[in-house]
Amino acid sequence: MKFVSEKIIDETVVALEKADNYEAEIKTLRKSQPVVLSYLMSENFEVLTTEEREYLLYLTLVIIKSARRVNPQLQAVEQEKLGAAEESNYTLLQSSKERRFRDKLTVFFEKYPQEDLLAFAEDALVIDDETTAEDSFQITKEGREPVFLALKSIIDALE
Repeated sequence: MKFVSEKIIDETVVALEKADNYEAEIKTLRKSQPVVLSYLMSENFEVLTTEEREYLLYLTLVIIKSARRVNPQLQAVEQEKLGAAEESNYTLLQSSKERRFRDKLTVFFEKYPQEDLLAFAEDALVIDDETTAEDSFQITKEGREPVFLALKSIIDALE
């Protein structure tokens, strides 16, 4: 997969915010990436709140739409590839001795070919002490790791 830049990601976020029909975007995802959508709706994510599951879906849409802009012939993710990526990422995270969320993720960035997509996922999950609940959605500390692992696994399976 060709490199997806921060500029493309930012443009995709703006386009999704302006999208008249978010449901149409979900339908497109269902058709183009059925394995990914099935994965996001699986029992793996029952630990997440409804808002966190919706946020995971939104972040996935940004990642896939951004990847497709640079790679118009993007192939559908295969179940086996996604499962292997998830298992590998989970093992890597569990091997980290770090305590802080951002520090745990450092290992994922080493020589990673889609660093901007991964940085987008990380930045979307950082809890900002200055932002209040009224300002925007904030993911829980418990939700950050499973959402990050899911997004990283999806990016890996697209690669």
